[in-house]
Amino acid sequence: MILSCQNISKAFIENTVLQNISFHIEDYEKAALVGINGAGKTTLLRIIVGELSADTGLVTLSKDKTLGYLAQNGAVDTANTIYEELLSVKKELIDLEHQMRDCEEAMKHAAEAELEQLMKRYSDFTHAFETGDGYAYKSEIIGVLKGLGFTEEDFSKKVSTLSGGQKTRVALGKLLLQKPDLIILDEPTNHLDMNSISWLETYLLNYKGAVLIVSHDRYFLDRIATKVIEIDQSKATTFSGNYSDYAVKKEQLRIAAMNAYLNQLREIKHQEEVIEKLRSFNREKSIKRAESRVKMLEKIEVLEKPTEANTDMKLILTPYKQSGNDVLSVENLSKSFGHLRLFENVSFEIKRGEHVAIIGDNGTGKTTLLKILNALLPADNGSFKLGTNVEIGYYDQEHHVLHSEKTLFDEISDEYPYLTNTEIRNVLAAFLFTGDDVFKRISDLSGGEKGRVSLAKLMLGNANFLILDEPTNHLDIMSKEILEDALNHYEGTVLYVSHDRYFINRTAHRILELTGERFVNYIGNYDYYLEKRDILSASTQATLPTPSVESVSEVKQDWKAQKEEQAKQRKKENDLRKCEEKIAALENRIAEIDEEMSDPAIGTQVLKLQDLSKEQATLKEQLDSLYEEWELLAQ
Repeated sequence: MILSCQNISKAFIENTVLQNISFHIEDYEKAALVGINGAGKTTLLRIIVGELSADTGLVTLSKDKTLGYLAQNGAVDTANTIYEELLSVKKELIDLEHQMRDCEEAMKHAAEAELEQLMKRYSDFTHAFETGDGYAYKSEIIGVLKGLGFTEEDFSKKVSTLSGGQKTRVALGKLLLQKPDLIILDEPTNHLDMNSISWLETYLLNYKGAVLIVSHDRYFLDRIATKVIEIDQSKATTFSGNYSDYAVKKEQLRIAAMNAYLNQLREIKHQEEVIEKLRSFNREKSIKRAESRVKMLEKIEVLEKPTEANTDMKLILTPYKQSGNDVLSVENLSKSFGHLRLFENVSFEIKRGEHVAIIGDNGTGKTTLLKILNALLPADNGSFKLGTNVEIGYYDQEHHVLHSEKTLFDEISDEYPYLTNTEIRNVLAAFLFTGDDVFKRISDLSGGEKGRVSLAKLMLGNANFLILDEPTNHLDIMSKEILEDALNHYEGTVLYVSHDRYFINRTAHRILELTGERFVNYIGNYDYYLEKRDILSASTQATLPTPSVESVSEVKQDWKAQKEEQAKQRKKENDLRKCEEKIAALENRIAEIDEEMSDPAIGTQVLKLQDLSKEQATLKEQLDSLYEEWELLAQ
């Protein structure tokens, strides 16, 4: 066991956030911490890492174990470049490397009397350097930076020039390179594109330490987590398995708890009716019996009402009028910003009732495309046409549709005056605004709360074509599931940009991937996209510069492209094997030189020692190059 939390409690004024929270994390375990926004997940993490004190309870980290924590806004040194910031993690290895070079230089000119001492120091430095994977640290840094979405051109950028999300990615890279025994991550996927998230999943799955993650990314949790710790109503429950396993077990427990709660309510009501009846008899025996039942009722431990499932909150989205069958037609659309070309000559169509997801790396132009379709930006070339009776409802990440001076209730009632107070409250409750929450001002809301209000307004509109830009950003899991259910029952058409793979999997009928300045079409959800992506990508490269959307049926028939891709893969595997053989040979020779230099018989032969030292230095330079080559081939 690497971490133990026992009876952790925390309250702020009169609001109890955590109550007797207990769980443990085993060595090498990958655990997820889940709960709705405000449940206390980040508070618990801050208590674990010592940033916040618990009111009661004990956090224990095993002896000699290290812990690394990535908050939602990780701290970085803004004076460094991106590469320098990650390089700072390897300071001990860099110092060792300098000491090794100093020893090598000193041995060239040393007298016999001090040579043996220099050799001993050099051997110690070399051993420590090798033990710390010193020959691979540069390629390791490059691999982590590229995995997190940075290009080599980005490496020299100052951290001070980066966005908040980019700084968080740099902080994540530093943490991964530190390799603590326990990594604690708070929403690590918030600022990553799909490729970077996929890379992080693979990294964490192969990580030789333990991981504790707070995340609303259910697809990510499905791949990573082997245990789920849920905080609900200030208490913790532990479930074995990934997120999907947890969701099934959670619903079973919720149904059982709700049945027990309702049965107890019925029993209490029955006993109260019996007591009232006995008292109404107004006889000594009946009054005593009534008093006996009152005492029995007072001893009952009243069950708390379980958290309502989102299935109890239905959003029915019905367009005011139906559109024509052809909803959107895009022809040869192009857009650039200066020398940066986002996409060129893209063409596609959307039919009534389709749910189409646009995916792609950050910066490829997905949001720009949505803005063009909403006439917020002009295209450079090409055109698009809306079909008959099409009315757009647009959800943007900046929430421009909201009025900061209004309350939530007024925001809805002013826009839809025909709704009753009860109807307005029901809509807001579906997006988790209850009680006095409805009288909060928009200006006082968090980004996630503003997102929920924007979605509520959008769902009430008369649009039959919803265009959504990252609709699940900052939503907790319950809110996401409410939105998913609403869209799945929506009778109109939906086009959206999202990085939420679980959301895409549940709601998309078709996926358009924006890659290489063009679209590739997949007739299916995200799992289907993963299954067919490599085939389609091979075909796309083989058929450039055709600008139109590729069809899946054509790709299936392109056996030539598949065979070429397989041949490339075999060559890569062969190159990787040869590279590993070269590395093994060099490492063996370096070890042999170490043994020769340690031989007392050679200790007095200065020229021989210098020749061996030079050979070893040359071999280590070659080994560095091979390690970098291996890193690229392995990726």
